[in-house]
Amino acid sequence: MTLLERTRRTFLRDGALGLGGLALASLLAEADDPRDNPLTPRRPPLPARAKAVIVLHLSGAPPHLDLLDYKPELVKRTGQPIPESFIQGKRFAFTSGVPNLLGTPQKFRQRGQSGAWVSDALPGIASLADELCFLKGMWTEQFNHAPAELLLYTGAPRPGRPSFGSWVTYGLGSESRNLPGFIVLVSGGVLPSAGKSAWGNGFLPGVFQGVQCRSGGDPVLYVSNPQGMDREMRRLSLDALRDLNQMEGTLHPETRTRLAQYEMAFRMQIAVPEVMDISREPLQVLESYGAHPGAASFANNCLLARRLVEQGVRFVQLFDWGWDFHGTNPAEDIDVGLRKRCQPMDRAVTALIRDLKSRGLLDSTLVVWTGEFGRTPFREGRTAQSKTLGRDHHPHSYSMFLVGGGIKPGITYGASDELGFYAVENKMHVHDLQATLLHLLGFDHERLTYRFQGRDFRLTDVHGRVVHEILA
Repeated sequence: MTLLERTRRTFLRDGALGLGGLALASLLAEADDPRDNPLTPRRPPLPARAKAVIVLHLSGAPPHLDLLDYKPELVKRTGQPIPESFIQGKRFAFTSGVPNLLGTPQKFRQRGQSGAWVSDALPGIASLADELCFLKGMWTEQFNHAPAELLLYTGAPRPGRPSFGSWVTYGLGSESRNLPGFIVLVSGGVLPSAGKSAWGNGFLPGVFQGVQCRSGGDPVLYVSNPQGMDREMRRLSLDALRDLNQMEGTLHPETRTRLAQYEMAFRMQIAVPEVMDISREPLQVLESYGAHPGAASFANNCLLARRLVEQGVRFVQLFDWGWDFHGTNPAEDIDVGLRKRCQPMDRAVTALIRDLKSRGLLDSTLVVWTGEFGRTPFREGRTAQSKTLGRDHHPHSYSMFLVGGGIKPGITYGASDELGFYAVENKMHVHDLQATLLHLLGFDHERLTYRFQGRDFRLTDVHGRVVHEILA
């Protein structure tokens, strides 16, 4: 063997920069100390029923009395003044005095073997009644949009606390190496009233903040390389930055977080455009959702939610603006206007649930359909002389539904009184909802904490109980 041959063979076999060394380095990079990546997947401390969450938030609060909570007595007493005992000492956003009761103009029927009452405005969701868990005793303290959304998603009515998705990724990390663990999709052309605080990281490290993706243009802002820098140069820059920081010895946690974000952004440049391209879906799938590639629609976002969960994204949060049915214009009318607004939503939500089930994902994916509060059983004050019908904000009772991820199917839990004013049976506060969802993900809500300014904070603050009655 010549010296040249021996040197070449030695290089390929043993050299730190040879092919063997490169392969080893690649393997070691995959097995780096988990502390270097805050999003490294982690096992929950308790047995988990759900691995992922999809939240479908109808921003503005859909009129539950016209969709999910049928009140024959309210229909019977339409036009009568509400008993003063119900409103004494209460504040409402746009109504004063003694308003008149308003029964639903929608038709309700009992559905499936469960017999759940669902409005004809939701034919697709009605067809899934035996799969769903309806919560009809929900309540909150907040009657304005932003504080109510903040309470629901951060556990406090003021900005500054970590959002639900941030807590989940802080506790579980992400199963996707190339995508964020927490992704947000917005439709309706308007951010939710709580703004980006609804998916903010609060005092948790920045890597746990929700990443907002867009349907048009760059899916994620500021992830593309700037002009003059190609992908190879970006890779070299990130490697140099990592090596320089490691020369300092033990990395500060915030430095680790920043490096992890840079690496994630690099991988997202390839992964995000691919997963966001719904034109790859079969035509029949697009039609089932009512999705159109390139559109910024709720239907597209529902389909994207399924694609993201398939890729290991832990928490997907959809906000769809346009559900604030005050009745001050025809689009906000709870009669014809509501049916028109429901059609694309109902189609997309139905397709999402069926799609998840057909792919074997529903058992491990928890789907949440909700608004931030309810609507009044009386007519909104500004529409008293109007031809359109609308309802004011209402915190004392509202309805939502859950499906999949360890939830008992085909049940209705909780109830409001005969006029739909108060939650009176199996009442469930938003903190109870948070505690229950965390339980399904494998957490004791009292132990998932983060120390900040000398205090251990948690999503449920000092409240919340797990509602075992709705668990499968």
